[in-house]
Amino acid sequence: MGSVKDFIATYDGDQRTVLSFLDSLVISFPGVTSKISYGIPFYHRKSWICYLNPTKDGKIEFAFPRGNELSNEQGILDSKGRKQVMSVTFGSYDEIPQELLNEIIQEALLLDEEVPYAPKRKKKS
Repeated sequence: MGSVKDFIATYDGDQRTVLSFLDSLVISFPGVTSKISYGIPFYHRKSWICYLNPTKDGKIEFAFPRGNELSNEQGILDSKGRKQVMSVTFGSYDEIPQELLNEIIQEALLLDEEVPYAPKRKKKS
């Protein structure tokens, strides 16, 4: 498997610009590491913090696996019908609200630090 930088290099134009910016933003937080999992970039400390998912329509989904546990005070995260994951999608660099994303990432990191991730297991019948 290649690195996140190799992954980003396979994209062009707006997708590459958005991927590069979001990668740099997330990695700028202390202790955050990245690797390719399930074919896309995931960022983690103790557990997964967020991931970048290029969509078929040429946009980039910036998703938080524990999004349902975030406050979403900024009002930009969307569950898209999912129970846990929440995300925001960008088509170009100009659409990225940097301050709001900083707040969301900081909250996700705080959650990761203070509330251990405990996957919900289905009860055996």
